[in-house]
Amino acid sequence: MFTLKGNCWLCQLPVCSPERGICSPCQRRLPALPSLCYRCGLPAAPDTGACGRCLLNPPPWHRLVCVSDYLPPLSRLLHKFKFSGCTALQVMFARLILLSWLQQHRSCGLRKPDIVVCSPLNKHRRWQRGFNQSALLAQPLAHWLSCDYAPEALTRTRKTALQHRLSIQQRKRNLHHAFATEFSFSGQHVALVDDVVTTGSTAGEISQLLTRAGAASVQVWCLCRTL
Repeated sequence: MFTLKGNCWLCQLPVCSPERGICSPCQRRLPALPSLCYRCGLPAAPDTGACGRCLLNPPPWHRLVCVSDYLPPLSRLLHKFKFSGCTALQVMFARLILLSWLQQHRSCGLRKPDIVVCSPLNKHRRWQRGFNQSALLAQPLAHWLSCDYAPEALTRTRKTALQHRLSIQQRKRNLHHAFATEFSFSGQHVALVDDVVTTGSTAGEISQLLTRAGAASVQVWCLCRTL
């Protein structure tokens, strides 16, 4: 016997484990990902290793883990999470990222990181929102995997324009030297957590910073990767 304690975020039917936030049938119906390049996280031919894009111009990180393309229903829930203060979605989102990471860990031996960090928000934007959505995802992931967690290791050095309003080239210029760290990552394998990776400009800029700070490798973990 079990006691129903909550409802699925998608179908609203009761679930026995409220911390999951999503029932098994709805989880199985999430949009399936196509074959992706393990490095950039973009569509690629299956079983080919790094894609042609990464062979010619690899991103500054070494592995990308994502749950879904930026599509409903996760895109709708993510909007509620970020812009409507629906922080109760935190654990469900983090758990979905964990399951995606575990799948790669089991299938191809993806290394467990030594430390987990999160993409930082500008102080003013964090004050407006009341939280950093990436930090809310990173905290339970670090706990579940027994990794060190450094929520304040990365900072924004200046206010930047909203990324979704900019072109690819504008995004890169917008974020140039926008992040800083005084933390030593010497020899450590780092996981960088963000909610969405679109062009990879933010993840790339931070990954370069982590590498300059001594990181041995950088994995990027996100809920949605825009394909």
